[in-house]
Amino acid sequence: MNALTVLASAAFGSTIHLTTLSTVEWLNQRAPHVKVAGLIATGIVLCAVIGIIVCASRSVVLGFILGAVLTPPVHRRILRRRAQAAGC
Repeated sequence: MNALTVLASAAFGSTIHLTTLSTVEWLNQRAPHVKVAGLIATGIVLCAVIGIIVCASRSVVLGFILGAVLTPPVHRRILRRRAQAAGC
């Protein structure tokens, strides 16, 4: 397993997670018909990305999963720190 490939894939998984989160938050502010169409399109794109990842090597899959799993808690911690710094 190539460690550099795992790290690059982890960064890609993290990017996909944050992009999807931002897209869904943006879609939640739109009209219901736009929101539904956008969520369907986002789901299709995510399925395509995951399908491509599955066809890749084991180190790519491991890195992608690692990045996607570690990003949410780190993102929450960063947002919490920003809120505490703004509240001081």
